[in-house]
Parts: sequence; structure tokens; C-alpha cells
Amino acid sequence: MHPVKVVAVTGGKGGVGKTNVSVNLSLALGQMGRRVVLLDADLGLANVDVLLGLRPKYNISDVLAGDCALSDVMLKAGENVRIVPASSGTQSMAALGVHEHAELIHAFTDIADEIDVLVIDTAAGISESVISFLRAAQEVLMVVCDEPTSITDAYALIKLLNRDHKVTRFRVLANMVRSESEGRNMYNKLLTVTDRFLDVTLQYVGSIPYDEAVRKAVKRQTAVLQAFSSSNAALAYRQLANRVDGWPVMTTPRGHLEFFVERLVQGK
Repeated sequence: MHPVKVVAVTGGKGGVGKTNVSVNLSLALGQMGRRVVLLDADLGLANVDVLLGLRPKYNISDVLAGDCALSDVMLKAGENVRIVPASSGTQSMAALGVHEHAELIHAFTDIADEIDVLVIDTAAGISESVISFLRAAQEVLMVVCDEPTSITDAYALIKLLNRDHKVTRFRVLANMVRSESEGRNMYNKLLTVTDRFLDVTLQYVGSIPYDEAVRKAVKRQTAVLQAFSSSNAALAYRQLANRVDGWPVMTTPRGHLEFFVERLVQGK
């Protein structure tokens, strides 16, 4: 079984731009030749397909119901990138139990040999569903922005994952920054409180600049990387993808999708 890098993108709150990060990071990795699957894990309010103007025929709920296979659900989103759409506005999907989560990831083990990176776009907040995806992933990418609650919400999520699920390593990305130093400052604010109160390691992975091109791309229902490939934001996403590509992928069972399944099922 070939190891798969599992990266969960989160932010502790809404409005930090994590879906944009998930989509553009996936596309940039795909452009580098990596085979990427992006899972829209906002199981109650799907938004990846909306952001990209895709109209899925099936979604995750059809896989869980046994009506179709995961391969029937996946949509091509770019070079080497497929998306697994969530079901929008379905309450039952937002309250999936541990076993349904397991079904979902078991479906992924069937396609494990066809993918190099699984990117998970988690929902906002700290619901059980969000936590289960985050503690099972190998890498947690915490997106922060310059809003008063962004740092406090990110800290609350890090604290919860560390205290209750022994997650000790987090990667931090500053989004929509006006300057590189603003991104560093946000990271340092977070680092100050985590260093003081928690036993965790934070790593700064850079920043994505505030860019009008992103807003224009969203209006067009396309990714900034595709619509404005030479924009500052697109350039930053390609740099981010380079860094993510350099993260080691585990060759131990921890690096396999089955292990990801086990972690979700056990709820530990």
C-alpha cells in the first residue's frame, strides 16, 4: 500500500478563507504532478463545488447510502485533481456518527493507490466531525487571518486537539495579509500563547497576500490559480504547495489511509 499525505485545512472559525486555501493548494499540488483528492468535509454546508462552479450529480451521502462508489462521486477540478463534494444543507450529514465517518474513509482506501495527497477542507468551528478529521490527519494546516477572533479561535482549537487528542504539531498559514510582516506577527501572537500554555510545536508555513484577484475569481466561480495564474495570491499558493510537497510522508502505517480510517473509527 502506498503512503498518502493527509493534510487537513482548518481555522477554528469561519471567514478565514480555508476553502480557498484548500482548493488552490490542491490545484497547485496537481500542477506539480501530484495526484490529489480534495474532500469537502464541511458535511452540512458544501462549498468546494460552489466555489468552483461544479454541479455534482452525486455526493458523499450517496456513497454512505450505498447507492454509488466513491469513484462515481469524484469530479475533475484541474490537472491531477479530483474533488469529493459534500452534500449541501443536509442536516443528517452534519451529524455523522463515527461509523459513517468510517464508511466514508473506507471508500477512500479503495482508491488509495491512485492518490498522493488527500486534502481535507474541514467545516468551521469545533464540532465532533471537525475534530475527528483533524486528529486523524497527519498534518493540520491552521489558517489564521487578521481578525480579532481568528487567533483566539485557532488557539482554542489547538488547545482542544492537544489536550484531548494529543495532537502536538501544527502548521500555521496566515491568509489575506497586507504584508509578509503582518503574517509573521499573526504567527508570533499565536506562538506566544501556545508556548506559554501548551506543549505543542507550531511551524509557520508562510502567508497568502490579500489580493483583489481572489475576490474576482470567487465571483467567477473559479480558483484564483486558474483565473489569474500570475497574480500575487496564485504565486503564493504555488510556494505553499512547494512547502507542503516537502513535508515528509510517513512510510509507517501512520502514513496509510487505513490508519486514517482506524483513527476515525476508534474516536481516540
